[in-house]
Parts: sequence; structure tokens; C-alpha cells
Amino acid sequence: MAIYYPPVGFHFKVEFQGIPGLKSQDAFFQEVTGLSRELETETIKSGGENRFSYKLPSRGQYPNLVLKRGLFLDSGILGWVNDAIVNLDISPATVLVTLLNEKHQPLQTYQCINAWPQKWSVDAFNAQESKIVVETMELVYQYFTIIA
Repeated sequence: MAIYYPPVGFHFKVEFQGIPGLKSQDAFFQEVTGLSRELETETIKSGGENRFSYKLPSRGQYPNLVLKRGLFLDSGILGWVNDAIVNLDISPATVLVTLLNEKHQPLQTYQCINAWPQKWSVDAFNAQESKIVVETMELVYQYFTIIA
């Protein structure tokens, strides 16, 4: 009988589809957050009975996809981000976040549809700490699907 072990969260890759001029390092990130779903609710007050209210489901909600990595000076993604934020030339793309196994094979892929950059930042520069400069990108996306 085989024993199942849950996958590790540190072996993954990020791919961008539909963005020209990508470099090989544009798939390397140290952290990805924002892969969650939540059902919004609407509160309805009960008529005639003031003590009660009801929550009814309304629609799905997806938070921003937040990508963090060491700062790359030569990055195709950075051009896409600058076009959107500086020039207001927004070109939505599909972002694939793939969880990998020990043989670097895909276990599960999260396909984020119609993603576009909303925010880009770098960590504070601090002469008292010896750490790399980390850039953060926040992407708005419409929804995601899970591809097994």
C-alpha cells in the first residue's frame, strides 16, 4: 500500500502567456499568494421580525495575485508592468502557477484568467540588513481554474 504525502509548497513555477519579450528568469518567484476563492454574501433583514437577518450568496470573489521575487533588472514582465501602470496600456494575460513534484513534473496548475498589473513595488533599502532586493507585483485577475 502506497503512502500519500502532501506536495511541498516551495517547488513551483509561474508562467505568463500572451506577453511578448519574456526572459527565462521571468518564471522564477520566491512567493505566490492570492490563490483563493470566496463567496460574497448579501445580508437581507427579515421583514416583521427585527431580531433576524439572513445571509444569501451573491457571487465569487478573488483577491489579487501577489508575486514576489528577487529584483531582475532585465525582465520582460517588468516591461508589461510598466506599460500598464505608466502608459495605461493594459494587456491582460493568462498567468499559470504550477505546483511541481520532485521530478519537476506538474502536479496541479492554477490558471489565472485576464490578469493585469495593478501595483509594483520593491522592499525598503536598509544598510543595516544584508538581504536581497525583493520586488512585488500585484495582479488583478478575473478568476482562476485548477488544471490537474
